Amino acid sequence: MKAIQLTAPSLTAFRQTELPDPKAGRGEVLVRLRAATLNFVDVAIATGNFPGVDFPLIPVTDGAGEIAALGEGVSDLAVGNRVIPHFMPNWQSGAITPRNVAAMRGVTLPGSLAEYVAIPATSLVALPAHLDFVQGAALPIAATTAWNAVRSASVRPGSVVLLLGTGGVSIFALQFAKAAGATVILASSSDEKLERARQLGADHLINYRATPAWDDEVLKLTEGRGADLVVETVGGATIARSLNAAAVGGTVFTVGFISGTASSIDLLPIIVKALRIVGNNTGSVADLAEAARAIAAHRIVPVIDRVFGIGDTSAAYAELSAGGRHFGKLAIAH
Repeated sequence: MKAIQLTAPSLTAFRQTELPDPKAGRGEVLVRLRAATLNFVDVAIATGNFPGVDFPLIPVTDGAGEIAALGEGVSDLAVGNRVIPHFMPNWQSGAITPRNVAAMRGVTLPGSLAEYVAIPATSLVALPAHLDFVQGAALPIAATTAWNAVRSASVRPGSVVLLLGTGGVSIFALQFAKAAGATVILASSSDEKLERARQLGADHLINYRATPAWDDEVLKLTEGRGADLVVETVGGATIARSLNAAAVGGTVFTVGFISGTASSIDLLPIIVKALRIVGNNTGSVADLAEAARAIAAHRIVPVIDRVFGIGDTSAAYAELSAGGRHFGKLAIAH
């Protein structure tokens, strides 16, 4: 089969290669991959900033495709089914454990930049019928994370949700929050992106370059109440303002570190407002399945900013690592 290998921790170390076709073992299926989407974890892996990686590897955690063959003992799936593999196949449901996250596609297991992959049948989720393969490939990390974010704060009509930036998690969270009837505030440095967010249903928009004290603006927009849920996708540079912007009893859902992981914060807002600070490492297969069902029920369409050919993998990684240029997800089509 044709595949892309990452041979070293470098954004210029991708090579096209031919590898033996994998075979589906007992309890596994062979999936013909059709598309992949990038996450910041893929850039971290490709730049040597993620632990436990051995090179060469087949990169990219997220993908989608169709079942090409069934292994022994698999009876509830069929050849031709359109599916989304979860990127941590051992995490079926429940709380995160070290075992759950020990095996990761695109890290310790072959990723999505190959024609075929053999994976446990129990790690597959049906691709919603209204989505194509590129759109489906956006779900494993970004949609699951956003779904767990809105669930963590029991988002419902009357809730206020604050989103930072316009990457994949933020845009999925916008779509899920609006489907739940919430009011959404979104902050970005680009007026063009803010307008696109408005078209997707964002209620209030803040350009944080024009308004550096965006947390105070959130309080102003909510008449001092703040946000019931803050989806913190940036990291060390913004966490203090996110805490300030959160409502009493609110949730700050921390998932990103594009500005770094180190921060000095004041504990007083956390204590006085009884805030919940929730860390997240995506979610389980069951969480992905719930997110996919919600997407199907509400006819949500993932936002794909740009689709690269598999021969342009280096360019796709360069675009994501540049930061701040895309809206939604960047995809690679086979």
